Amino acid sequence: MDDDNQPATVTGRTRYALCGLSVRGISVFAGPLLGRPDRPPIAPDTAPYADAGELVAILDRDADRVEQYRVAVDAKVPWYSPEQFDRMVTETRPDVILVATPDHTHVDYVLSGLTAGLDVIVEKPMVTSAEDAARVIAAAQDSPGTVRVTHNLRYAPRHQRLRQLIADGAVGRVTSVELVWNVGARHGASYFRRWNRTRARSGGLSIHKSCHHFDLVGWLIDAVPEQVFAYGARNFFGADSPHNPGRELTAAERTEADPYRWYETASAADAGPVRDSVGLSYPDQYPQRLSAYDPEIDIEDTYSVVVRYRGGASLNYSIQFSAPWEGYRLAVNGTHGRLETDLYYDVEPLPPAGSTPITHYPLFGAGRAYPVDGEDTGHLGADPLLVADLFRPTGDDPLGCRADAQAGAYAVAVGEAVWRSIKDNRPVNIADLLRTEAGG
Repeated sequence: MDDDNQPATVTGRTRYALCGLSVRGISVFAGPLLGRPDRPPIAPDTAPYADAGELVAILDRDADRVEQYRVAVDAKVPWYSPEQFDRMVTETRPDVILVATPDHTHVDYVLSGLTAGLDVIVEKPMVTSAEDAARVIAAAQDSPGTVRVTHNLRYAPRHQRLRQLIADGAVGRVTSVELVWNVGARHGASYFRRWNRTRARSGGLSIHKSCHHFDLVGWLIDAVPEQVFAYGARNFFGADSPHNPGRELTAAERTEADPYRWYETASAADAGPVRDSVGLSYPDQYPQRLSAYDPEIDIEDTYSVVVRYRGGASLNYSIQFSAPWEGYRLAVNGTHGRLETDLYYDVEPLPPAGSTPITHYPLFGAGRAYPVDGEDTGHLGADPLLVADLFRPTGDDPLGCRADAQAGAYAVAVGEAVWRSIKDNRPVNIADLLRTEAGG
């Protein structure tokens, strides 16, 4: 702990310790309690939940980054290094551990928090393997602490309306779901320029990114995944990419010749420390900009997946991480009709986010369109609702938006089943991965 910073005093508010001062760690966890470092702030109130909770510690490997943040928000929160977790708990006495570190380290902090008898709130994915997911479930059963996973897509107004329509019987018994998700080229390339690009650190994008989507579908139709079959490949990135400018070029020349630079601002390819969307640098983790064509990249960038659920429903899912536009096309079919919706992220000439409705086509009768409002804030309007439910929750959760350890485990297990199915060219049972009789 810093010598010049003492633990926060007891105030009666919920006490939080943050593990990982990442962009998400700031926007979802630290920012609501202390404020955002960017100016002007994204929200009019820079610390809207300071009355409900206090951040009593920050654990992160990058002391310089933590100091940048503390100066930016004028906060004296004690800093701890990763090996000082137990000391942090003893000295600052948190009620809740917040986890927003790189994916492969989530399991360590989740298990340490549960061992200490504390509640844990962890960014998605909960962990990066089904084996670790099973460890978390077992630890949660033996601890007075709880686990909550911030699967924020459950909070998007569009998805909450869909969930309610399905629960109300708009399509009868669900028979199948169709989900095509496109990740725009700029966004997709970013995963291959940072730690996400290796399976050892992210679990692959079928876990890191697609767990969002697998959790969303399972929650929408209230069904447990049983079996997965998938195809996938690395088509756009890595050393064999058709867009690779050439290994013989210098790093600067490759950056200049990279066709993905078309999607970047002029400053995005500049030399110097990488800065995030809130203006802080990563001098420790990212001393130089990585190439999306490096040979160490070992994960897929394209997936086609079929998931079977208990009760007979199935999901047909595809995603690519280098699309000309970002968004999705979603349909839910049932014995009594179909629900459809599309979403595009402000890509001309496609309609902007918030302008496409949910359309209900009953099997017998006229269709009806349901407009969607509230998508003009982070992650389709989900983030403000998620943050409110984290730091100032009510007793009610009628749509089941609060994802627990079991939900987090299913999302990870489906993602792992995807890459294992691709590798072995066979269907993979979720129960086998989670070592349970029926997956849970």
